[in-house]
Amino acid sequence: MSVKDNMDRFQQRIGYSYRDTGLLKKALTHSSYANEHHMDRHDNNERLEFLGDAVLELISSDLLFGRFPGKQEGELSKLRASLVCEPSLAYSARELSIGAFLLLGKGEEATGGRERDSILSDALEAVIGSIYLDGGFEPAKAFVLKYVLNDIEHKRRFHDCKTVLQEVVQSHGKASLKYELSDTIGPEHNRTFVMQVCLDGQVIGTGEGRTKQAAGQQAAYQALIRLKEQGIYQCEDEDVCI
Repeated sequence: MSVKDNMDRFQQRIGYSYRDTGLLKKALTHSSYANEHHMDRHDNNERLEFLGDAVLELISSDLLFGRFPGKQEGELSKLRASLVCEPSLAYSARELSIGAFLLLGKGEEATGGRERDSILSDALEAVIGSIYLDGGFEPAKAFVLKYVLNDIEHKRRFHDCKTVLQEVVQSHGKASLKYELSDTIGPEHNRTFVMQVCLDGQVIGTGEGRTKQAAGQQAAYQALIRLKEQGIYQCEDEDVCI
């Protein structure tokens, strides 16, 4: 399938038609593809990701400010962080099947880049940035509300899972929770970290992210799912329910 056909399919999927399809192509172009094809260093999605991140922060802040008039600044900041964190954005990207439309280098393709949280979340932010440049704030806002902030209650689950896991472990009289870096993927300028969380020496969760902190949060989230299935974890705080 040609690049043009790929972009046509993506536009149909998101319900938005670009005036400048070059912006969409750039949003879907990973740096590995641009490097392999000797493209200009600006012809990948990194700059659009930077812009999309800012647009997303404004839209999510505006939404939460209006929806939760009783919450203080600190509470709103934590909730926003849970909605726009890497795992949450990657979840939204998978719902849109963004991975299938990405232009990736052969190395990233071979190592599972189409399903990597860091690549998917970056691409989603780049798409937001490209829609903002192409059509302005309102189309970008419509996209974010429909595809990113469409299920706030569900996406609250990513809220500070490391703290919740520590509280669960302590409540059962255990204190040997430990996070370990198990792997790093990709070149130095675009690293993905893989973290494991261990309880009494046993791995109970694994996660990955662009930072060790993000990978640790994902590992903690996977651990909470496992503990819940075992009947050990029972959620009492609606903000952190899994």
